[in-house]
Amino acid sequence: MAATSNVTEIIFLGFSQNRDVQKLISVVFLLTYTAIVLGNGLIVVTIMASRGLTSPMYFFLGYLSFVEICYCSVTVPRLILDSFLGRKVISLKGCITQIFFLHFFGGAEIFLLTVMAYDRYVAICKPLHYTVIMSRRACGLLVGVAWGGGLLHSAGQTFLIFQLPFCGPQVLDHYFCDVHPVLKLACSDTFLIGILVITNGGSISVASFTGLLASYVVILQSLRTQTSEGRRKALSTCASHVAVAALFFIPCSFVYMRPCVTLPADKVVAVFYTVVTPLLNPVIYSFRNAEVKNAMRRLMGRKVIWDKK
Repeated sequence: MAATSNVTEIIFLGFSQNRDVQKLISVVFLLTYTAIVLGNGLIVVTIMASRGLTSPMYFFLGYLSFVEICYCSVTVPRLILDSFLGRKVISLKGCITQIFFLHFFGGAEIFLLTVMAYDRYVAICKPLHYTVIMSRRACGLLVGVAWGGGLLHSAGQTFLIFQLPFCGPQVLDHYFCDVHPVLKLACSDTFLIGILVITNGGSISVASFTGLLASYVVILQSLRTQTSEGRRKALSTCASHVAVAALFFIPCSFVYMRPCVTLPADKVVAVFYTVVTPLLNPVIYSFRNAEVKNAMRRLMGRKVIWDKK
């Protein structure tokens, strides 16, 4: 790549060229990022510290919250710094590194959401076999598969970009590096690469979303035999999961499951799956959960007692 590329730096256009607007963007995203880290971090700490949140659902939720922190940390801190300083420049190597981690954590999140849907399917449709099927070893294996799937997906996307020669222009109409915008900077035919990029990202999204939907269709059918209290509890849990999955999958599908072209709306849509979903995850998935809220209260109570001592 270095022998055929004369581009060493890439300039982001970001959301605005107005300095006052850029500073406002920096403040807004700083507050948002702080809320994301604190909210998801609180969930991780609560699940790790609480003896009552030991079921597989909370095991997966802890990992999902950790992935959310990592995922938004790939793009948001740089956006905050670039907007504040007014210098939106990244090296080519840094750009490709950002693509790798963006798709690594994004792929891991897709697989985790699918695993969580499977967990709810087993819990509701096969309750007598739940502890056997979703053993500690099985849960660890499923999380490992999620990380491994994200790594394979990311390695494939990054390899396709890494081998391209870049001759300019070096301006990217985005606020972070991603495969579709970066393909426009290449000075060779990217048609085949574009097809492979769509195949890689699209196949994972379609397969995962299909599996997720299939799990909830079966769950809804099985709820007819449940008691009214059981139906209410199951629907509440599943509704939260579907809401988080939809917030992530729908914007991702808009960006990645289409021909490799960039649209003006891509930057706004990207905010939904890189910022809004991690921000709302604690609210939708956890703070509405009575067990999680009670565990948080107990954790805060222990901290107050410890501080008094």
